Amino acid sequence: MANLADEYGTDVEIYRKALSDTVHADTPTGAPETLLALLDQLGLERHTVETGGPAYIWHEVPGRLDEDAKKQLATRAVPALLMAGYIVNIPDDLFDPDAFAEAARDIRPPAPGLPETAQPVPPSQPATGATAHQRRGA
Repeated sequence: MANLADEYGTDVEIYRKALSDTVHADTPTGAPETLLALLDQLGLERHTVETGGPAYIWHEVPGRLDEDAKKQLATRAVPALLMAGYIVNIPDDLFDPDAFAEAARDIRPPAPGLPETAQPVPPSQPATGATAHQRRGA
């Protein structure tokens, strides 16, 4: 079975499965349980196929979600994975800049010493999904 994380050398390779609307998140063969559990916690569904060799494990964005919700869930997973030190790739067609910015704000601790009434300055929007993932061949 093909595993894009193994092929591209990433920790998590998020992509749309060819000829379907399924959004996959591949992890390398033998990925640590901490990575797999983090993907579970982020709302992706784990799937396992036992083979003659190592088990093939991948995650999917729940199929019951509409297209926008699938993109948002996949994108919202990226900041937490990056903060945990993982190398993540998500293609531009699945990347939602607003969902990324919101997820990053949600996990970023508040700055110390700010008055309760101060309004946070909104972060600048990334121009493309390129800031959230590693580009191949770069």
